[in-house]
Order: sequence, then structure tokens, then C-alpha cells
Amino acid sequence: MRKKIVAGNWKMNKSFEQAEALICDILEEIDGLDSRLANVVICPPAVYLEMAVDLARETSISIGAQNMSQFTSGAYTGEISATMLQSMDVQYCILGHSERRQYFNETDEILAAKVKTALENVIKPIFCCGEALAQREAGVHFDVVKSQIENALFTLTEEQFAEVVIAYEPIWAIGTGVTASPQQAQEMHEFIRGVIAAKYGIAVAEETSILYGGSCNAKNAKELFANPDIDGGLIGGASLVAADFVTIIKSF
Repeated sequence: MRKKIVAGNWKMNKSFEQAEALICDILEEIDGLDSRLANVVICPPAVYLEMAVDLARETSISIGAQNMSQFTSGAYTGEISATMLQSMDVQYCILGHSERRQYFNETDEILAAKVKTALENVIKPIFCCGEALAQREAGVHFDVVKSQIENALFTLTEEQFAEVVIAYEPIWAIGTGVTASPQQAQEMHEFIRGVIAAKYGIAVAEETSILYGGSCNAKNAKELFANPDIDGGLIGGASLVAADFVTIIKSF
């Protein structure tokens, strides 16, 4: 049975004190919650990772990074390596987010290297894919998502791919308040599972967690998560409010 996952992507938000308080509030709210309902991942800014790992230690919460370098080490000022993340017990890393693709020119080739580096360091990639509004309106959204997955992930072995989490994030629904309808989201998630099945087989596809990541919030999570191919969410703004994030966690 594939994992249900709710991952909070804090992006570039919160002071140190605010971040610490938010994690503590989330931990307090989910204390005693059946961990079988959902695996919870918190992805704070990199400067707060050590604090987050310490707070989450011996709890059911996992900590993830928002990005990492494709390089192992060296003269790459400002970058953070997978080895560094692994040494702090960071378990997940978001890779390929549309903001990284748009603002930092991350290509499929770069992302393929990052995914492999993460896996080599026992870090689970949360690999993001999704189309822009113009691409959906042009009717090429399935082609775009398929290409992103094939180019960045399909050099992996079956064993490696089994460690990857997919996050479908329609770019037109990120931070806009506009959400893909449950039908649109389910349609794409089902398509993605089919793409995976064609490459790695039905068994692998059925075990792959595919998250929805486009303005999922406390009000719409339950309806989205009710769909058979939606295994949770990559949550942006709503993960910055403890009560909202916990409501989403409880939406299965």
C-alpha cells in the first residue's frame, strides 16, 4: 500500500523564532495522531534545517530540504550538498519545483543529476512536475508533464525509482488561490501513474506516491485527497499556519 504524504513547503518565509514556534505548534497539534493516516514532512528554509531535525527527532515527522546541489562538494559558493543534508538527518528534498525551474533556470538535465545525487545519499526526492496555463490551454499539458518525468527520472533503476515521490503542481495554481478541480487533478495523477507503469510496470506505479501541489488548503484537501490517485499534498501557503496544516493532515 502506497504512502499517504503531506509535505509542507515553507519557501522563503519565517524568522528563526517563528519557524521554531510553528514546528512546535504542529507537533503539539498532531501529538497522538495515528501516523498511519499520513506521513508528515516539513520543508523549512535551509538555515532552519538543523533546528527542525532536532525538534522532530523521536516524533513521526520527517524533515526535508527545499533544494540541493547536483554537485557533491567543491567551489560552489552558497550551495548545499546532499552529503551535508544527509549528515543532518534530512530525509527528503524537494526537487524541480516550478519556482526553481523558472527563477533559477533548472533544466531536466540538472534535475536528473540532483535526483541521482539525492538517492546516492539516502535522501528521498519529492520531484515536482507541472504545466503552465498556456500549455494547458494549448492542450499539451500531458506532453509537458510526461517529458519532465521521462527526462529527469527515467534513467533510474526500478529500485531507485521506488524511493521517489512525485508532486504534480499545475503552475497556474501555485500561490494564485486557483486550484485544479478534483477532476482535473485526478486526471493528471492517473495519467502520471500510467506513464510510470509503462516504464517500470504496474506494481511500481501502484506503489508510487503522487502528491497534488497547487493551492491545496484546509478547505479543499479532503475533496482532493478522496480521489484514488491523489496520495496527499505538497502544501505551500497553508503549511505556514499550524491549524490549517494539521487540518490538511487529517483530511484522509
